[in-house]
Amino acid sequence: MEPQYNNKSTAVKRLMREAKELSQPTDEYSAHPLEDNLFEWHFTLRGPQSSDYEGGIYHGRILLPTDYPMKPPNIILLTPNGRWETNKKICLSISSHHPETWQPSWSIRTALLALIAFMPTNSRGSLGALDYTPEERINLAKKSKNWVCDQCGEISHLLAENKAKPLTREETELINSVTFKVKLIFKYSNKILHLI
Repeated sequence: MEPQYNNKSTAVKRLMREAKELSQPTDEYSAHPLEDNLFEWHFTLRGPQSSDYEGGIYHGRILLPTDYPMKPPNIILLTPNGRWETNKKICLSISSHHPETWQPSWSIRTALLALIAFMPTNSRGSLGALDYTPEERINLAKKSKNWVCDQCGEISHLLAENKAKPLTREETELINSVTFKVKLIFKYSNKILHLI
């Protein structure tokens, strides 16, 4: 039996639209809601080029609040990666750990692009972050291709087989917007810590 949703709900309308927009995987990421839960999505993304994660394929969950897009999602990586703990909510400006930085114009696609952009950055001791060596991350990237999700099965086929294509202007602007906000947050929090 298919779940029933209130089609007048802003969150349901938005998630249905995003599911349609993301129905075709790209070579960088794919995402889809679970068949029985529109508010839980699984995603797969390719590790960023020229990083310790290059060649890796990473899988995770996005848990969306019932008042999405007014409130941010929880993002959980399931594949061991050496950057974030697995099966824990990731602390990023695009996640529920920082609702003050979330913008309703952002989307699941924005979150995925930002996640890819944040992978090679310094963790700076944030919640759930790991500081593995480059060698350990490279080794995990190799192993990630064989990782299997309990719900989705093998993940390597979930991405399009195209060669990496450049980001669109809109995608680049979204990433720059998110990373700019993160830089401001770190700058502000470092000033506060310095004053304490």
